[in-house]
Amino acid sequence: MSPKILTVKENILASNEEKAGLNRKLLDRHNILMINVLSSAGSGKTSLILQSISRLKARYRIAVIEGNVASCIDADRISRENIPVIRINTGGGCHLDAPMIKKALNALDLDGIDLIFIENVGNLVCTADFDLGAHKNAVILSVPEGDDKPYKYPVMFSEADVVLVNKTDVLPYFDFNLDGFPEIIGGLNPSAKVFPVSAKTGEGMDSWFSWIEESLK
Repeated sequence: MSPKILTVKENILASNEEKAGLNRKLLDRHNILMINVLSSAGSGKTSLILQSISRLKARYRIAVIEGNVASCIDADRISRENIPVIRINTGGGCHLDAPMIKKALNALDLDGIDLIFIENVGNLVCTADFDLGAHKNAVILSVPEGDDKPYKYPVMFSEADVVLVNKTDVLPYFDFNLDGFPEIIGGLNPSAKVFPVSAKTGEGMDSWFSWIEESLK
């Protein structure tokens, strides 16, 4: 019997890849950088994005595409920064896809934007499969999750342009080998940057901000 489920998945991913490419071309025409921020739930995506907005909004015009299974809590927090926010509720879906992002882009004034953050749905599995048309993937791993997650979810970390180890302010209370973590990432993805940060205290965030500004250039 032919592997019908696999064939269906391949067809879905191929169609998504095509639409993701069109999203990237649209962004490039408007000179916009789009960063896809991925992590498991509770790792600090919203806090990191809020810190980034606070630091960068004086120099760059920023928008956010906010993805959640349900609720508008995170989108409401970001909208208080007085920037454009498009909320996507997947209604139970575990990831965003390129057609969803295209609809969000259509709802934005792209001529008035330099930088878009996508806050993807919180998980380390299916979000890795779907290209959204972003130029960069930023993966957050929080200290309480443990340093073994790249071994358990290699696809996610293999496709990251940068890995942020968040919540370093609680390092004394968890068994997370921060010194050895860059070697783990390097074994999967030698080109990925690793930044230890605390979105709560601001520790280490300058490296993240500098990386964004370099990417904007």
